[in-house]
Amino acid sequence: MKIKLKYLILVTIAGLIIALDQATKLYIHTHFSLGESITVINDFFNITYVRNTGAAFGFMSTAQETFRNIIFLTMPPVALLVIVMIMRGVHDRDLIQILALSSIFGGAIGNYIDRIRFRYVIDFLDFHIQNEYVWPAFNVADIAIVIGVGILILIMFRKEEPGTEPLPSET
Repeated sequence: MKIKLKYLILVTIAGLIIALDQATKLYIHTHFSLGESITVINDFFNITYVRNTGAAFGFMSTAQETFRNIIFLTMPPVALLVIVMIMRGVHDRDLIQILALSSIFGGAIGNYIDRIRFRYVIDFLDFHIQNEYVWPAFNVADIAIVIGVGILILIMFRKEEPGTEPLPSET
């Protein structure tokens, strides 16, 4: 049985993202106390250990715990299945879309591992401008997901709408 190259790319990219994500989270979890922060770039970037019990940007973090657990433990496998189904329809030579889907896949698994292990996600990349304008902390898996989704959005906008192809020139 011959495995298609796009699935090897999916496994390789996702595996690299998962490894980097879990290695960085392990370091933070074992070398930082919860809430501990180290300034990397003054008034702009810190490494801060945060536990996110919600979704992106803490969304649903105040929801009832049982409800959160049901949602956050069932949705990622569904999303991963959807990505695999989408991948089936992606042309083998569409490397950009394959990389984007692989990035989302790896990021989703990276955060899902945290959900299974801890019931929260470890975040630590803390950007802000003079502590006045603060972006919620995030992690390597989040970066992979955002980049993958961003690429997919760009691909959608670049594709021509059906019926808008230029007419063949008359001779």
